[in-house]
Amino acid sequence: MQSEERQKLHSALREAALQLPLNFSSEVLEKLLDYLALLHKWNAVYNLTAVRDPSQMLTQHLLDCMATVPAFASAQRLLDVGSGGGLPGVVIAIWAQQNAPAMQVHLIDTVHKKTAFLTQVKAELGLRNMTVHTGRVEQLEMKEKCDVITSRAFAELSDFARWSGHLLAPGGELIALKGQAASEELERLPEEWQIIRKTAVKVPGLNAQRHLVHITRARPGSD
Repeated sequence: MQSEERQKLHSALREAALQLPLNFSSEVLEKLLDYLALLHKWNAVYNLTAVRDPSQMLTQHLLDCMATVPAFASAQRLLDVGSGGGLPGVVIAIWAQQNAPAMQVHLIDTVHKKTAFLTQVKAELGLRNMTVHTGRVEQLEMKEKCDVITSRAFAELSDFARWSGHLLAPGGELIALKGQAASEELERLPEEWQIIRKTAVKVPGLNAQRHLVHITRARPGSD
């Protein structure tokens, strides 16, 4: 990424960030741009995303995830399922490093080349609050369960809950990032789970529907 292009992206990112409910410092914005540069560079070989243009990556990926950060701001232990190129996990980890230093962010994906990229991101950006796992989430074991588990374009809500639920701490939430969760998808949620709210998210520069679907266990303590 050339310096002129980076400067243009930085201006667009800074302007868009001002429209978001949380404060993103200059340091955080710079690190987000470093992440975007890595995503763009590795994407040429690893095919991490179908979006190729950095300015579109900025809007469709970075800003799309930045707009959801308020939903995760109070998490202590977060798991991003099917993280792919690190969305939203890396974005949350970058924000949390400065603003929520106690938060630990875990990312999991089945594809080795994607987790290799995430490991490189962790090293280059110094994200000591981030842990990368390779494998299927339903086979993942963690010593400590997570108070928040999230996914973006990963699976249907029913599968997300079924595969990830064993890793959720009592009283925790599953938060799915969705374009528009169809009513039939909501209805297929297993009966031990319930949707507590569905909130619309406004992404600067993106004329598309975005929602967060918050899910908890219907009966505390059930699996």
